[in-house]
Amino acid sequence: MTLTTKLDLLHQKATCNKWMGYFTTFTRWALAAGFLPAGYVKIIGERFTDLHNNQPMGHYLEALHHTGFYYTFIGYAQVIAAVLLLIPRTVVLGTLLYLPIILNICILSLAVRFEGSLFTSPLMVIACLYLLCWHYDRIKFILPFNTPVTVPKTADHKFPKWFFATVIVTFFIVGYTVTHLFDLMPRNTLTDCETQCNNSENPEACKTFCESIHTEGQDIDKALNTYKQALKKHNGN
Repeated sequence: MTLTTKLDLLHQKATCNKWMGYFTTFTRWALAAGFLPAGYVKIIGERFTDLHNNQPMGHYLEALHHTGFYYTFIGYAQVIAAVLLLIPRTVVLGTLLYLPIILNICILSLAVRFEGSLFTSPLMVIACLYLLCWHYDRIKFILPFNTPVTVPKTADHKFPKWFFATVIVTFFIVGYTVTHLFDLMPRNTLTDCETQCNNSENPEACKTFCESIHTEGQDIDKALNTYKQALKKHNGN
């Protein structure tokens, strides 16, 4: 049995399971719900967040808000992607439009250490990849995998406990990873940022980092470099 045949049979087994079908529908609706309000805010020209401008993500979103029709374009792209996800016949197109947008948001969240989407955006990327796998039978024709499945489809009502266990484990892995990925976060406000300093190796350097971000408006890389240099001096290196 070839690899493509195995993939076809695995895909057929998954898509015949009613519980996985319910989960897929939920995934589509959840992703759409994430983009519809965000896109609408951009279309009507309102600022997407109330973060102050010195906060790294707030600084980025404020600049984005002043990009004119580009800001509106992103809003329309998000709404169109969401609507396409809601329509079964256009799910693949919606996912292909949705994925690069949410991947960009995910990388941005990691780059500026923004807690607001640090957990959700990686999960949304994974959800898009899941939808592409679910519709493997449609997208495989743009790949060198076009062997038709000869085994007839049969409905499967068995609860896929291993699949849902994997979903739960994925949530925990992503949650644990993003909460332990960085030892210092800019947080959304100065007060919130300074709550990390009590457990810091150098509380004063931590407070300086927070003030550099929220009071002076320094970029996060410069503030982090200053913090790391202070740690080296504190540790005698």
